[in-house]
Amino acid sequence: QVQLVESGGGLVQAGGSLRLSCAASGRTSSRYAMGWFRQTPGKEREFVAAVSSSGGHTKHTDSVKGRFTISRDNAKNTVYLQMNSLKPEDTAVYYCAADLRFGSVIAGLDLTSWGQGTQVTVSS
Repeated sequence: QVQLVESGGGLVQAGGSLRLSCAASGRTSSRYAMGWFRQTPGKEREFVAAVSSSGGHTKHTDSVKGRFTISRDNAKNTVYLQMNSLKPEDTAVYYCAADLRFGSVIAGLDLTSWGQGTQVTVSS
């Protein structure tokens, strides 16, 4: 199993940028596909982006395409979410997740590991 710790959240004005990081611990962390999800109060957690274990494949949900980019550095056991042109509706707690199966990360089903989350607040 892999342990995940997110960082990089904060308060930013609309149109601004943030970069979230997710540090993974464990010798086999580079074998895992990784993803970012977000959740606001009263709503279900939603998929944001995923990256395959090698970094060669990515997927982003439609609402963030062209603004957010997921990437990973396996040498640092870290996954990133670069968020540009932020909007107030991007405000949420952002969670990092991992699973051996890329498809499972995209679906958000029965994932192996979850982080504790980091708050992102975008002011208008």
